[in-house]
Amino acid sequence: MFAVSTTTPTIRKTALNAVHRQMGAKMVDFNGWDMPVEYPSAGGIIAEHNAVRTGVGIFDVSHMGDIRLQGPEALAAVQHISMNDASRLAIGQAQYSALLYSQGTFVDDVIVHRLGEDDYLLVINAGTREKDFNWVRDNTRQFACKVENLSDDFTQIAIQGPKGVNLLQKLTDANLSAVKFYWVTRGTVCGLKNILIARTGYTAEDGFEIYVPADESTSAMVWNKVLEAGKEFGVLPCGLGARNTLRLEGALSLYGHEISDTINVWEAGLDRFCKMEKQDFLGRAALEKAKAAGLKRTLIGLEMIERGIARDGYKVFDEGGREIGYVTSGSYAPFLKKNIALAYVPTEFAVVGSHVKVECRSQGVKAQVVPTPFYKRPKKT
Repeated sequence: MFAVSTTTPTIRKTALNAVHRQMGAKMVDFNGWDMPVEYPSAGGIIAEHNAVRTGVGIFDVSHMGDIRLQGPEALAAVQHISMNDASRLAIGQAQYSALLYSQGTFVDDVIVHRLGEDDYLLVINAGTREKDFNWVRDNTRQFACKVENLSDDFTQIAIQGPKGVNLLQKLTDANLSAVKFYWVTRGTVCGLKNILIARTGYTAEDGFEIYVPADESTSAMVWNKVLEAGKEFGVLPCGLGARNTLRLEGALSLYGHEISDTINVWEAGLDRFCKMEKQDFLGRAALEKAKAAGLKRTLIGLEMIERGIARDGYKVFDEGGREIGYVTSGSYAPFLKKNIALAYVPTEFAVVGSHVKVECRSQGVKAQVVPTPFYKRPKKT
């Protein structure tokens, strides 16, 4: 007889895991990470969501990955592997981009930060950390640049919402009013020097993401000081549940849902970030062919007319009952107080104002095609 080995994959924990548990967060397994989905003591997902829309909320997003490319050919490497044009970035600027397979589909979507003359930081998704790093390393070997996986070096805290700037300014010597959206700076935060501060986020709101050393005591100190400083602004700790509903209201793509290795840039509606005019990059030739062949399906926004929530993976039908597509993300939208969804359908069904049906619990529930994003943050006056 041979002993059968049954090993359970070790779930990962951020440096703030103990803090979340002490705060009574509801924890879930998210892509192999033990993460807070909501804080019942803070009022749960709806309260957390609305705090970010009207005031400020903070998130532990340390499960996200970080890849640094540094060296004389770092820009050439970034240009080769990403679809946006990183040559446009000034030092201290960031841009939304994506890494593409040769067939023009998604390895992952990323934020590219230019930290120095030949120094770039790619922020990648949690569920694709190892895959992304290996892909970046393998596809940049011909360039004179160092590729480092810094994913475990930082605790990344997102401070999101219209009052986020007021909260963080209490804790840093950096002049945050001088930092534009999708720009980065460095400063002292909670007494910690040379902390990277990025005016970015995944909530369709203004806000910041700070990168602090990933040890438990330092991470807990910063988290608690942010909460304390934010009391006057009604700050709430927020989990992955609110992060998902916030990004859905903003129609922001999520890997494995709106983008994947089977979906191309044109289908996902992300062509504004794909700079076909720049020098050759991975996936470009396939995208040219796909564009010439014409779009067969596209991502649309749906608002439910009849009662029902369109959940991820639900089937979409035309009014005659023929299956035409599927929902990529769907939920109740706490701030908009509507049931909304994103879905892939053939292009002829993407006309704003037209009707489709979504199969919710074996019943066809009527929905209307609406413009996206569902929510846009108010412009400052």
